[in-house]
Amino acid sequence: MFKECLKYDVVPFINEDNLKWFYYRGLKEWSKGKGYMIDTCLTAQNRYKKYLDYFRIGY
Repeated sequence: MFKECLKYDVVPFINEDNLKWFYYRGLKEWSKGKGYMIDTCLTAQNRYKKYLDYFRIGY
């Protein structure tokens, strides 16, 4: 997944343990609405951006 994100200039993300249940809920509710999954992935991506900022890695 990382390679695909980088290939399309998308900041990769890692769903950490504290987001696991939100991710599962997003999978379960995907056919009804994509909001849960999108919000969970964007939250994980924002956290990853903070790591990149900390180490002064551009994205």
